Amino acid sequence: MQLKTNLKWKQNGETVAGGNGKGDKLNQLKYPYGIYVDYEEKCIYIADAGKDRIVKWKLDDGSNNGQIVTGGNGQGNRIDQLDGPTDVILDEKKKSLIICDFGNRRVVRWSLQNPNDKEILIENILCGGLMMNENGDLFVSDQKNHAVKRWRKGEIGSGGEGRIVAGGNGCGDKLNQLNSPSYIFIDREESVYVSDNGNHRVMKWLKGANEGIVVAGGQGRGNSLNQLNHPQGLLVNEVGDIYVSDSENHRIMCWPLGSKEGRVVVGGNGAGQGSNQLNYPISLLFDVENNLYVADYNNNRIQRFRVA
Repeated sequence: MQLKTNLKWKQNGETVAGGNGKGDKLNQLKYPYGIYVDYEEKCIYIADAGKDRIVKWKLDDGSNNGQIVTGGNGQGNRIDQLDGPTDVILDEKKKSLIICDFGNRRVVRWSLQNPNDKEILIENILCGGLMMNENGDLFVSDQKNHAVKRWRKGEIGSGGEGRIVAGGNGCGDKLNQLNSPSYIFIDREESVYVSDNGNHRVMKWLKGANEGIVVAGGQGRGNSLNQLNHPQGLLVNEVGDIYVSDSENHRIMCWPLGSKEGRVVVGGNGAGQGSNQLNYPISLLFDVENNLYVADYNNNRIQRFRVA
């Protein structure tokens, strides 16, 4: 992701999915959580948590409807069902979706080519967020154990426990602890960035480190520019600037590398449905043109903010 520093975005977003009230129709969403943009296919995959499904929306084709690609068979723990999915990514070959099936405490894989090809990759994990790096290694946040774990490419789906790469020392606010970690970002050096949701901070764990570094927030829960309030979605650009969904402040923040405070990127105008407002934003993504996509949870929509 070649996201330049000091970019600015238009403050009025456009709805690219949902926005037609809360529901299960194909033009609706209910509490969208994780999102993943496939730039080549020009579509967005959405973990529609309130309807236990993953939906795919084409971008800029004039359509007002999504397509159910996984789930949508009611809430349950069968292999063809989901329960409150919180995140979704494409695998490195773009042939399968990998899903945080939060309510079922598992990570599952659904083939996009064969609807009968489904499998449980990881069991007994309260998965908040996941990311696959360029090597095909899978990193998953484990909210139950307040940790981030890594499975090397050859270990995925083997029944292994994974290796703890951040946290795992109980719930707490010490530098070697996390409190309900949600979304994660892995850079090319395998540094692990974590939205440490319950501690209102973003942590960075260098590869092999025994404790993390506070890189955003960490000044208690609040709405000052040096504070966060239940951070969620997380992305880091090539130079180390941190973009984070400051969910309960209804804003997206950027914390430049080494900064003691952030700046508001979009939102921050109170909780609302206006085009310049968000209501509990969860995950965020950028496309190849650096446009910003936000899962606007309580507004049941996905917003796109174009580069100014």
